[in-house]
Amino acid sequence: MGKIIFYEGHNFQGRHYECNSDCADTFRHFNCCNSIRVTGGHWVVYEKPNFNGYQYILNQGEYPDHHHWMGFNNCIRSCQMFPPYRGAYRMRIYNRPEMSGHMMEFMDDCPNVYERFRHRDIFSSNVMEGYWVFYEHPNYMGRQYFLRPGEYRACNDWACHNPMVGSFRRMRSGL
Repeated sequence: MGKIIFYEGHNFQGRHYECNSDCADTFRHFNCCNSIRVTGGHWVVYEKPNFNGYQYILNQGEYPDHHHWMGFNNCIRSCQMFPPYRGAYRMRIYNRPEMSGHMMEFMDDCPNVYERFRHRDIFSSNVMEGYWVFYEHPNYMGRQYFLRPGEYRACNDWACHNPMVGSFRRMRSGL
């Protein structure tokens, strides 16, 4: 069973809210979030209600302040738990919208997209197996974008406004 606990104060202090399922609007439970403890499951937390805004992918562990989850601020307004996945991983990326242009298939992590793909921009993607995380910069840094299996015909389909992807990796336990 997955559980995430949001704390208004740093280092797990102050008012807190325990959650064990998706929550489209956390505002009624807490005003700000300065620390998080994940005691089970894998979670995507969002800066805005209804699963919008910046995304942060959290695995089991402790995050004593927003810097530990690579947050830009202390604003968390929704969260989703995603199921554990133990199957194969496979994804195709494209340098043009609508799954056109140069294509490359991946089954493993990529710490530097440009070195392997020779393009800095990923305009579309087809996630065939597994859950993946795109990062804005190389070496898994910057904004994060969670991708479930499915077709993403344009970069705004995974909630980004800029097609530049610096790295990506498979979402799996212990990440």
